[in-house]
Amino acid sequence: MVSRFAVCAAALLCASSAALAQTSSVLPLASHRAAYDISLADSSAPKPSSAQAPVAATGLIAYEFRGSACEGYTSNFRQMTEMERSEGEPVSMRVNAMSFEEANGKSMRFQVDSEGAQNTPPVAGTATRGANDELRVVLTKPTAQTLDFGHEVLFPTQHIERLIEAAKRGGGAMQARVYDGSDTGAKIFATMSVVGKEATKPDEDTETASALSGIRRWPVVISYFNEAATDAPPEYTLSFDLYENGVSGSLKLDYGAFALRARLRKLEILPTISCAK
Repeated sequence: MVSRFAVCAAALLCASSAALAQTSSVLPLASHRAAYDISLADSSAPKPSSAQAPVAATGLIAYEFRGSACEGYTSNFRQMTEMERSEGEPVSMRVNAMSFEEANGKSMRFQVDSEGAQNTPPVAGTATRGANDELRVVLTKPTAQTLDFGHEVLFPTQHIERLIEAAKRGGGAMQARVYDGSDTGAKIFATMSVVGKEATKPDEDTETASALSGIRRWPVVISYFNEAATDAPPEYTLSFDLYENGVSGSLKLDYGAFALRARLRKLEILPTISCAK
């Protein structure tokens, strides 16, 4: 879900080619439902100089992730956010995003519907990886078009798996090209991730969600760049604790001019079909 979180707030102003389709973590990714409360990251900070930057924010993320390494992965993401600015009316936004990734990473279907300050049309389509790992995206919304993005592009669940693998190897920096169908569906994110050492101190997420107790976790910071924008700063930077089962703890999303926090409020681990025969 990490890259999906950016969709709503952005309207105001988540290896070799053969390895891409074979990534899997030792601990299976957990099917789960999670709810996060949104707020301004630091409400006590000085008021922003820009009248468009929020001075307060409230909202909710509802996220459901289901699937396995044999049946593929389905995600449903809903975000509702209201932000107050120093001038003008509050900005309300809603995002509904759905996707299905094949277990072998060969294709992903997606649809994103947004309502808010900007007139953002729905985005829908299918991304398919060819025999030479070349990624082709066929959009049906907002307009019918075909886009070719080359090779070594990760889908969101593949990206999470790669981050977990990097964490288990001791962490460090990791670059990846990521496609999730967000924005207009015509964007590749060039990401730079920094994975820290395994966290050992108690945290508020395990206090909120006892199902996370005893599961390894690592601090992760991911900067998302628009690959088509040369020498531009990141569009946003996402910080969170990543658990070995793929669950994201409370998040911080930094846009530079302001930052939002999504605090984990509730977590439900769902049954997952075993791939064992």
